[in-house]
Amino acid sequence: MALAITSPRGTNSGGHLNPVVVPGGGWYTALAGAQPVRYGTRTNCGVLLRPTTLGVVDSVLPCNIRLFVSFGHSPRILTQVVARRPVVPGRRFDLTPALAEDLGISGIQRISWVYAR
Repeated sequence: MALAITSPRGTNSGGHLNPVVVPGGGWYTALAGAQPVRYGTRTNCGVLLRPTTLGVVDSVLPCNIRLFVSFGHSPRILTQVVARRPVVPGRRFDLTPALAEDLGISGIQRISWVYAR
């Protein structure tokens, strides 16, 4: 069974979870961009992909680990690793279209991210 973390689009402050900031109080940064997905299929992490799925694809982090992501002045959004596979060369994360839209990302952009606890 997989648990997808969702909330009203663009308003997720993470509920009771908090960011685990890096030493010095900051967040990590990484290049990320949206990748098309096949809705109605399950990822190798067991997540059913829907048009509203907020998630990242990563080649290293474990399935379902929760992260906060942010871009520019967007609010931080709680998300999770929804699939594990190699991502497009030159970037750290592939984003679901819904997450990219909520963050206001088009193309490839530098996002901020931290683990959620």
